[in-house]
Amino acid sequence: MLGAAAFTWVGVVAGSVGGRGVAAAAVLGVVAAILRSRLSTVALAAALVLGAVAGWGHDRSVEAVLETIIEPGPARLVVRIVTDPVTELHGDWMLAAPENRWAQDRWERWSAPPLLVGAEELPEMAVGETALVSGVVVGGSGTARGRPYAARVRAHRVERIAAADNPLLRAGNAVRDRVSGRLGTIDDPAAALLAGFLIGDTSRLADSEVEALRRAGLSHFVAVSGSNVALFLAVWWVVVAPLSLGVGTRVAAGVVGLALFVTVTRWEPSVMRAAGMAAVMLVGRAAGFALSGWTALGLAVCGALLVSPGLSTDLGFQLSVAATVGILIGAGMFSVLRPRWLGGALGVTVAAQLAVTPILLGAVGEVPLASPVSNLIAAPLVAAATILGGAGVVGGLEPLLGMGIGAARGVLAVAHAAAGLPQLDVVGAAAVGFLAVLGIRRSWRPMVAVAGATALVVAVGVPTRQPNPPAAVFLDVGQGDSMLLLGEDGGVVLVDGGPDPGVVLGRLAEYGIRRIDLAVLSHPHEDHAAGLVAVVEHLPVGEMWHPGFPDGGATFDFLADAAAERGVEVSVPALGHEVDVGGVGLEVLGPLRRYASPNDHSLVLGARLGELDLLLSGDVEATAQQELGPIETDVLKVAHHGAATSDIDWIESTGANLAVISVGSNDFGHPSPEVVAALEASGARVVRTDRDGDIVVRPP
Repeated sequence: MLGAAAFTWVGVVAGSVGGRGVAAAAVLGVVAAILRSRLSTVALAAALVLGAVAGWGHDRSVEAVLETIIEPGPARLVVRIVTDPVTELHGDWMLAAPENRWAQDRWERWSAPPLLVGAEELPEMAVGETALVSGVVVGGSGTARGRPYAARVRAHRVERIAAADNPLLRAGNAVRDRVSGRLGTIDDPAAALLAGFLIGDTSRLADSEVEALRRAGLSHFVAVSGSNVALFLAVWWVVVAPLSLGVGTRVAAGVVGLALFVTVTRWEPSVMRAAGMAAVMLVGRAAGFALSGWTALGLAVCGALLVSPGLSTDLGFQLSVAATVGILIGAGMFSVLRPRWLGGALGVTVAAQLAVTPILLGAVGEVPLASPVSNLIAAPLVAAATILGGAGVVGGLEPLLGMGIGAARGVLAVAHAAAGLPQLDVVGAAAVGFLAVLGIRRSWRPMVAVAGATALVVAVGVPTRQPNPPAAVFLDVGQGDSMLLLGEDGGVVLVDGGPDPGVVLGRLAEYGIRRIDLAVLSHPHEDHAAGLVAVVEHLPVGEMWHPGFPDGGATFDFLADAAAERGVEVSVPALGHEVDVGGVGLEVLGPLRRYASPNDHSLVLGARLGELDLLLSGDVEATAQQELGPIETDVLKVAHHGAATSDIDWIESTGANLAVISVGSNDFGHPSPEVVAALEASGARVVRTDRDGDIVVRPP
């Protein structure tokens, strides 16, 4: 059945290409069935064709939503909530399917594709509920977290008017409300992590904690993995035991429990895979068949892809399937170790990590070296946190809840301890994989060869990080500044290059940047200019801006010489100058005059990416800031690495939702605690490159 799953997957991808892909899959399927009339061959051919049809249908349905024309203007709608409200930089948003609209003086039925409803703040609502929305329909279809919408609604008022009609959704919403309501009152990162274990909700988990979990290889726990499904089923059997009088009843109760858990966790791809496998095994048991793990996985993957073809490109689903395959193949690789439980647990974690490594390298660019060990330590803590914390939340048992939060705190401790350990790139991962596996079992050499070849292809042909434009990337270049702005029309703008030429070139390579349309030097200090020299020397640069100096220093002279040698157009933009660089809107806001201080004479830019406003303030200090006056923005690049040279009133006047401090290890006391406190008091979320790494910000 795993072969059928693979053929279904290939068919889905082929079908998404269009009619030609479907036709090619159909021809291949028919030819295969004719040449080999065995049942297995026919099944594979059928899987290929069905997958192609499903992929083609999914692609057409997405196109139909994106091509729907909805007239802009004032609107009053009754909508059905499609996704839970999400809080992001610009406010809250959700997808909602319209059911009725107010037309002149009466309500009329209106069935249209989902709309993206955005507001400064949305009320507490959940999937399946009905809401009254008053606002303005603005143009522009698109996708939100992979789901298409036909237009956007800028809502002035949103009011919840009815609960979900579906009993399963009502039950799932009630569980989520119970968990979020109880854990949301506890100001503790461990409580936020426990919500991730229980219902997959990580909205209250700080970015730094999420990054630590990722670098430790523990992110799958908060994505709600297959282990969470197993734990839920174990508890579920205890709850429904009095009703389970026979095999059929137990199977029915198990399927209902799985459906509830999938709903509670909002159809997480890994949960769908694990729940599908569990459901197949339960039904097989009821029918008198003992299905193997391979058969269950194959059936689950086939079913999931045919029902939801979009999963074929979902990273979470790919990782979940790959990890399961790895466990099925190599879970017993350390069976000789004693005690047995240690060998079994280590085998599962190592096998899963080996299987997902090629995918992670292609998507993220690195894998944690210590992931097997950190998973081995964290897994029992996650199990304890999930069982104890879940029982404490649902049953209102405070001692159990406290123990669950304590276990979650232990997971965070493991994550922070492991996050500082080495991360392996493609070469490092391939080398470690070959040495480890070949040292264990000779028969694994073919598998390692395939994995190594895959890793090599990824290393040569795929950028390790691919932020979808429009996006702003505040690069972690140490004690310095460097910002990458990517426009939706392909524009690439680099503002400053940090202090280390090798670091900025490496960062740009990771993001697949092979040219720069506009390079901007905010001011000529080494921690902003040194990296730009290497950029100009190694990459095609269309144009370069700088603020103008009678004497910019040695580094500026090197930069000017490199630009002249390569024919880069260099200019000092005038105050108020506006330009659009492939979807990156820029306006020169400063310097207002000639300043004695190079910091105050920094180029100050207002940038716009879609509906996202950014204020790039260089290193301007209090004097220049006071003369600039209030400048409202969504994202503030905090001046001078957060130093105490800023005017606090000016910082607060920006009204930024997100404040980014580009900083590294230093002896200057950057960032200033006073500046950080002022930003947080003004309502801004403060992130730092020295703690959070590269910071990617996208429009809503």
